[in-house]
Amino acid sequence: MDTEQRRPRTRQYEPAPHYPVHGDTVAAGWAAAAATVPATAHVLALDGPAALNWAAVAKELAAALAEAGRTVELADVRTTARPWPEVLERTETAQLQHDPDFARLAGGTLGDLLDPAALARLADSTGDGLTVLYGPGAGLADADVLWWAEIPKRYQEAAVAAGHGRHLGAPVEQPTSTRRLFYIDWPLLDRHRDALAGRIDRWVDVTDTEAVTSVGGAAVRATARKLAGTPFRTRPTFNSTPWGGHWGQRELGHNPDRANTALGYELIAPESGVLLGDDATTCVEIPFQLVVGLAPTEVLGAGVHELFGTSFPIRFDYLDTVGGGNLSVHCHPQPETMRELFGWPYTQHESYYLMVAGEQSKVFLGLRGDADLDQFHHAAHEADAHGVGFDIERYVQTFPARAGQLYLVPAGTPHGSGEGNVVLEVSATPYLYSLRFYDWLRRDAAGKQRAVHVEHAFRNLDPARSGTAVADQLVQQPRELAAGDGWCEELIGALPEMFFQVRRIVVEPGGTGPQHTDDRFHVLTVVDGDAVLISTAAGDEHRLNYAETLAIPASVGSYQVHNPGTDRVRLVKAMVS
Repeated sequence: MDTEQRRPRTRQYEPAPHYPVHGDTVAAGWAAAAATVPATAHVLALDGPAALNWAAVAKELAAALAEAGRTVELADVRTTARPWPEVLERTETAQLQHDPDFARLAGGTLGDLLDPAALARLADSTGDGLTVLYGPGAGLADADVLWWAEIPKRYQEAAVAAGHGRHLGAPVEQPTSTRRLFYIDWPLLDRHRDALAGRIDRWVDVTDTEAVTSVGGAAVRATARKLAGTPFRTRPTFNSTPWGGHWGQRELGHNPDRANTALGYELIAPESGVLLGDDATTCVEIPFQLVVGLAPTEVLGAGVHELFGTSFPIRFDYLDTVGGGNLSVHCHPQPETMRELFGWPYTQHESYYLMVAGEQSKVFLGLRGDADLDQFHHAAHEADAHGVGFDIERYVQTFPARAGQLYLVPAGTPHGSGEGNVVLEVSATPYLYSLRFYDWLRRDAAGKQRAVHVEHAFRNLDPARSGTAVADQLVQQPRELAAGDGWCEELIGALPEMFFQVRRIVVEPGGTGPQHTDDRFHVLTVVDGDAVLISTAAGDEHRLNYAETLAIPASVGSYQVHNPGTDRVRLVKAMVS
């Protein structure tokens, strides 16, 4: 068995990396947060995500303020939403309005969905007490104090999937859907939050509405600037799906009570968070994207910032099918489709790095040279519409899954990981548009056949990714780029049409590999061996254990990768080309 497949559970893995707050301490409880409201304040705006349980948050805050001797009047900003048909008109496109799975990413601002006159009236405080404006968009009102109530997106998704919460501008009776959450609410809320970030007075983590933590806004901004100059990790999480495996549970300790560990979020910028606090039990989780937005040049590098704005364009995640099932065979949108139809400026090129490979496992990649695309389309349609299974390998190639091999997946290429693998997926960030050809007639938790997207997938299929060209171009062999005493660096995957490249750093016991960001961020994951120590020219040091992922901001400049152990260590490294 390859050494990359042997994973003793004794290895360290930190599931809750956290970083100290600069200029403040994390406060626990509503009372501590309420105590920071100035006595002279007449209007407090509490803004945040639509999926939050706002009734519970408002109740807890009002009680804490009353206990502190304040007379409180609550005002729900959601009552100032424009009529729902008008909200729909402003947020849906004709092409995808009736699509059950996808929507175009919402443009505009959250303010477009609110009646400004109604919001102004709500904020007009004439009494001696404290008016608390709460709900998405509260920060657009004229307020003396502005707070942001944060709940990580994984909890927002869970709430919406369970039918709780509301969408932006939606009436109480409007059903919730993850489609609207992903493509409408999140883009609008992310832009709204980032626009307010420079003047937010307090960040409140309301993951547990009865036991909140909070920290001053100035301290959050100072801490983000500090993080932008040093290596740091985001909080890793795993979710469960029908195809999920158990490697993440057994080897990393994630989700021990869940059905499986399927998709592991190591660093996915739109959803990842960073924990701030002196210990993991009392932290405030802020969005990773907030750090990027507050210091884009320092995190991304000037050239990357110019190309991608404040979007962190590379993501790292795990696909765990050990003891699970095959992933769907799918592709990602061609660049024009991603821009024109879905509204994201760059597409989702991917790569699969096999950390663990089952003895009989496969990787599905590219079309067979003799594939009849009309027959393929017909078979996929019959499977979707009538539940008729078919042999996907009549149309799509398979390769033996080999630990340590990188498989490149340009947009439009059919692909998927087979059962028994752990894939470190290194790819472009727009992760929400997976266009499925076939999902093995698999059913979801409700017993319904899982959705596929036959027409979207075939419109974006690249027929050039077929035959022998797949092996020649997409299954590349390592090329040494640099080497020294006890270390080397290899290029393991790059294509002209892909804006990022994937490398591998190999460090022998006691060896040290010098690195430099050259004004563009790096992302590192230890894929083999116990751990390395990352040290920077500024004197910062960060231990990185097996399977952990680290962001190296562009502003770090030179840094060292040292192997303190007795076995060879390998790291996957990605960067914008």
